[in-house]
Amino acid sequence: MADTKMLFCFFAIIICCCSVAMAQIPVDCCLSVMNQTLDKKLVADYYPQAKGCTLDATILVTRKGRKLCAPHDELWVQDVKKHVDHLKKLCKKQGYKGRRCFGVKHQ
Repeated sequence: MADTKMLFCFFAIIICCCSVAMAQIPVDCCLSVMNQTLDKKLVADYYPQAKGCTLDATILVTRKGRKLCAPHDELWVQDVKKHVDHLKKLCKKQGYKGRRCFGVKHQ
């Protein structure tokens, strides 16, 4: 019986420590977005900005790994996202080989 109580206390402490550690992870937010368009051929990936940020932005990742903040609702950003989705499908079929697939992450 004492072993069960000790084990329960041990797990409770571990859970508390993990939740405190997770709460202190900083969120990387865009402070501003680009005012100019970007050539879609330069972009290899994208993802939405975290929920806790003030700006509604899409993070565009270039083939060289540079991250750029773009306005989520702009038409050119939607066009870039469609291009990247098409590129990912194409590169997956080709085994991520070739110059066109440089910088594209494996799915």
